[in-house]
Amino acid sequence: MITTDRLRLRPLTEADTDWWVRLHTDDEVNRFVGGYHREQAAARLHAIQDQWTRRGHGLCAVELRSTGEAIGRSGLNWWEEFDETEIGWTFARAHWGHGYATEAARAVLAWGFGPLGLQQITAMIHHGNTASAAVARRLGFTPLREDSVLGRPCTVHALTREGHAAG
Repeated sequence: MITTDRLRLRPLTEADTDWWVRLHTDDEVNRFVGGYHREQAAARLHAIQDQWTRRGHGLCAVELRSTGEAIGRSGLNWWEEFDETEIGWTFARAHWGHGYATEAARAVLAWGFGPLGLQQITAMIHHGNTASAAVARRLGFTPLREDSVLGRPCTVHALTREGHAAG
């Protein structure tokens, strides 16, 4: 579990299936990450649990420490096809604009570059996702390459361990 002043991040599990589906029902939330029906969500969460077991990291539910309410997700995702570890963040629209994505991602980066010993972390941001691009810039990421993720064009941003330490 990772904690910040306002947030608690805990590993996602298949028990989060209904919440995951609700998070992704908002068209604005899922505009860049896609929606899920229950079976898809359960399969995705199973894969996340498997990544936690195999790699020692994965995506987390982000909860408000003050209430325990789950407000989004953030964490690390290993992409076999890119041989890269990506950081990601998705939050319920009611919680946009409060700095939660940046706060959660800063904690995830400290974990990834610290105890996990990663050398580079990427952020794959679909074209047009200006809010996520702004978060990535605040965190010190810079564009690395253009690519395609899940069949959609994106800019892959990167942050190295040295860049993070200097920031």
